[in-house]
Amino acid sequence: MAASAPPSPFAPKTLPVMPVVDGVRFETAEARIRYKNRTNLMVAVFDEGSVAAGVLTRSKTCSAAVSWCRESLADGRAGILVVNSGNANAFTGKRGRDAVELTAEYAANAVGSAPSAVYLASTGVIGEPMDAGKFAHLLSGLAKSAKPDATEAAARAIMTTDTYPKLATRTVRIGDVDVHINGFCKGAGMIAPDMATMLCFMFTDAAIERRVLQAMLAKHAATTFNCMTVDGDTSTSDTCLLFATGAAVKRGQQPITDAADPRLAAFDIALHDLMRDLAIQVAKDGEGLTKFVTFEVFGAENWEAARRVALACANSPILKTAIAGEDPNWGRVVMAVGKSGEAADRDRLSIWFGPHCVARNGERAAEYVEKTVAQYMKSPEIVIRVDVGVGAGEATVWTCDLTKDYVAINADYRS
Repeated sequence: MAASAPPSPFAPKTLPVMPVVDGVRFETAEARIRYKNRTNLMVAVFDEGSVAAGVLTRSKTCSAAVSWCRESLADGRAGILVVNSGNANAFTGKRGRDAVELTAEYAANAVGSAPSAVYLASTGVIGEPMDAGKFAHLLSGLAKSAKPDATEAAARAIMTTDTYPKLATRTVRIGDVDVHINGFCKGAGMIAPDMATMLCFMFTDAAIERRVLQAMLAKHAATTFNCMTVDGDTSTSDTCLLFATGAAVKRGQQPITDAADPRLAAFDIALHDLMRDLAIQVAKDGEGLTKFVTFEVFGAENWEAARRVALACANSPILKTAIAGEDPNWGRVVMAVGKSGEAADRDRLSIWFGPHCVARNGERAAEYVEKTVAQYMKSPEIVIRVDVGVGAGEATVWTCDLTKDYVAINADYRS
């Protein structure tokens, strides 16, 4: 588990300094949902007028909290976010729905909002009933004691098998006013996002109309979180929420209500950059990893086809174990491309491991020297590039290797 797993070799030596985002406050608690001596409950409390956007898992067995968020997003107002770790409250039937409704009732009362302004997320073991009565009574006190500078504590409270909190921040100007975007996410296993990531929460003090916010989030999720995978397994709990408090209006920012507003350009770029940063951090904390791997696919029919080819490579156990063993087995790349179901010209297929061309135009490259490429495979960060030879589509996917430690972590997950 997270408490005993060795830290990722890519764990940052220092965490980013997170500026205060006006209009949002955080608090955490040890609610004994599953583990003792760990904070496993966090709340984020929003000023009146805050709005939310989100992308959620398309899993057919999604958690009760995901279903709740889907309904809350239709309203778009934001009063409070409640997140627990240790129990996913997924596949728990009526008891799961009752737990969500009880939590939402207490959360709404804690901040004086409508239940539709409550957002919930849960992560942890699937299939175990969650007794919300053990922690719902804490929400009022947490809401009252919430602090604007407790972002890191909030990020730590939602960790499960993560070995470090994943945080990112950006500051940009809208007109003549600086606005902040802070984000944190969790995820290390059961990672193959489908519309979102394991759990990701972002906060900005910018004043942006929620439909504009929603369009930006959905657009950027496709090329960030949905281009990252650890093991090919999409969680029941995938939830990615972006909250805008609008507090920058008090500093002179004029609200943005149109996606075509040129003042939005810098924010749009910064949001994508922050989401990309968080997605890569998840891949760099994959359970048991020793290598961070980037697959760059080009020459495909279109972007979506390139993404599918890259994901076929990134989710291939036999290819990922070869990378773990530092084996330059490029034949397994050929296999993954072929099984992807996307168009590829076998006789124009070319592959590079880092700077080394290992296959060109459908056969082993004349300059390929296995000893040289094997030395490259000892690098902690590996880049594999593939030209499928049929078009102009290209995409990048981030992942990690598959090791014995991944098996050990997941074999012991519920112990």
